[in-house]
Amino acid sequence: MSECYEYVPHRLLHRRVRDIASGVEGVLMAVINENVSDTGIERWMELAYIRGASGREFTTAASNVEPAPHQPRTVAGRRDPRSA
Repeated sequence: MSECYEYVPHRLLHRRVRDIASGVEGVLMAVINENVSDTGIERWMELAYIRGASGREFTTAASNVEPAPHQPRTVAGRRDPRSA
């Protein structure tokens, strides 16, 4: 079993994305072609590494990644006085 892997370019790299399988959003950190087999037969797939809001990364199939819906932007300098 080979332990090689390969980084794959992706159009959403370093952008906010959503994992359609779980609905979780985060930043796409990398897409890597990895051997995901735990047997003697190699099985390769492209895994997307997404860093969630907690700072922890999780993986999903690269085909499950889509751009996150646009988040409303706050106006610079305006802040809710009730917030800390």
